[in-house]
Amino acid sequence: MLSIQSLTVRLGGREILSRASAAIPPKGKVGLIGRNGAGKSTLMKALIGQIEPDDGEIEMPRGTRLGYIAQEAPAGDATPFETVLAADKERTTLLEEAETCTDPNRLGDVHDRLIAIDAYTAPARASRILSGLGFDEEMQGQPLDSFSGGWKMRVALAALLFSQPDVLLLDEPSNHLDLEATLWLENFLKSYPATLLVISHERDLLNSVCDHILHLQGGKVTLYPGGYDSFERQRAERAAQVAAARAAQEAQAERLRDYIARNSARASTAKQAQSRAKMLAKMQPIAAMMEDPSLSFDFPDPEELRPPLITLDLAAVGYAETPILRRLNLRIDPDDRLALLGRNGNGKTTLARLLAAQLAPMEGAMNAAGKMQIGYFTQYQVEELAGDATPLEHMTRAMPGKTPAAVRAQLGRFGFSGPRATAQVGTLSGGERARLALALVTRDAPHMLILDEPTNHLDVDAREALVQALNEYKGAVLLISHDRHMVELTADRLVLVDEGTAREFNGSMEDYIDFVLGRNQPKAEGSAGGKGGSGKQDRRANAQLREQLKGLKKTVTEAETRVAKLQAELSELDRAMFEPGSVKGDLAKLTMGQLSERRGRKASELEYAETAWMEASEAYELAQEQGA
Repeated sequence: MLSIQSLTVRLGGREILSRASAAIPPKGKVGLIGRNGAGKSTLMKALIGQIEPDDGEIEMPRGTRLGYIAQEAPAGDATPFETVLAADKERTTLLEEAETCTDPNRLGDVHDRLIAIDAYTAPARASRILSGLGFDEEMQGQPLDSFSGGWKMRVALAALLFSQPDVLLLDEPSNHLDLEATLWLENFLKSYPATLLVISHERDLLNSVCDHILHLQGGKVTLYPGGYDSFERQRAERAAQVAAARAAQEAQAERLRDYIARNSARASTAKQAQSRAKMLAKMQPIAAMMEDPSLSFDFPDPEELRPPLITLDLAAVGYAETPILRRLNLRIDPDDRLALLGRNGNGKTTLARLLAAQLAPMEGAMNAAGKMQIGYFTQYQVEELAGDATPLEHMTRAMPGKTPAAVRAQLGRFGFSGPRATAQVGTLSGGERARLALALVTRDAPHMLILDEPTNHLDVDAREALVQALNEYKGAVLLISHDRHMVELTADRLVLVDEGTAREFNGSMEDYIDFVLGRNQPKAEGSAGGKGGSGKQDRRANAQLREQLKGLKKTVTEAETRVAKLQAELSELDRAMFEPGSVKGDLAKLTMGQLSERRGRKASELEYAETAWMEASEAYELAQEQGA
């Protein structure tokens, strides 16, 4: 058990933790939550010994291994695969000793220990973790210095997960992940065999993974059983909701009810309506959001424009002379709410930049309403805010010619009134800086908001406030986010960016999650219609089916080839390990440990390849049956 007893921590003369006490149950999965600036990261640093408490104690069993990601990302010529394997220091030391040890008794002990810690399956496990976090086979073998900072932090996370400490400490682990990697991480953490303490503002992760919530407020911690929704219910029992919070939530519920009523009968939107009905049923009281009157998002409403705002007609976009996305056909109307789905690197931000007119189409056409204005939010804008300037100074520069009253009114929409408007940006929390950046990009009442990961610096309550503000906003919204709770409550249309293009995803977020986790196959566009269509529709459907079968058949063939190749490579590695004299070339130069590592990695690749082959074969057979 991990025990925190009367812990007090002061930083810069300010008391961050004040006699905080809690007992973390053995193998408990605990979500550490609290408003931005409450002291969550400070508590974690005290747990790992980076900060010396002013008073109190932290107790845990002798020999407990703590795991925490360092602030500096790994770098150098080592590959992600090598970096992750090296995180298991005992395994590395034993493998080195096995190569040089001459004492038969000691050598036997070394091999027994290697078997006990599953050292020979470690390469396969390392490869699986990296794959889950978005690294394909080629990326796993590239030097760390060829990756961006965000991808390096993924390597650091993979190394930490691979090392499997007795107490795993994670601070916002999904901030550098896309939705697909976040879903994988959730599944991994649900089955983690030891104690987990995670700082997160992802409501879905807290509900899916955690069996306890540790709430930090006013320097004190309180442990609640259950996930985040259970925590909110328990808090709501202790404190009556303020009228403003109830009114805001009822307005959101009414919008959901209105959407359900208008869209349940239409086949094309029935899935979305069903999803909204489930959201309505699950809606819980917002216990703390309105306790802070400065927590505010209020987007100014734009002037009305005729639809469409933007149309793409077989457009292509990319960088230099290389297209990233092709065959883009998309229409966005003034009341649309779209979310872009797909792994990082597939082109979501590239498409957003095209729609924001930061990139020009290389092929095809993009047409936009003449008077349309776009507010485009990215994390870079948050990071580039001048720390020595005030929100008032930032907004005054951004609104030349406007009266001081107009400038202050725009700041007030986002909670920067009174002293907060004249505080230096460097003293603001990450969430406050994100709100300031949103205030700046919406100063001209844009007709469309493009938000690229707007929640990274926002706590759970701030995210709820942002969801409500977006639902009240009268313009169009294009959202890129790994927070699926926000996507579910905000977006009416889902657009999948994948395989060099973007297309409507015909289903709800639940369908997409099933698709990502391999629980079903994506639905072909137009599959919602029934039998008895016109001859033209039938011909179009038959053509789509033939194209689908052609693509699936190609996938099956490629998967078969991949499996055969890996099986041959495994056979060659087995010969090198058990009949050393029968092989030549590079394999003959490898040590037993190196051969074992390579075999484990190839075995993992074969497992994935065989699964992909079976899934592709089943999908091909199912498509054939549907077309029969």
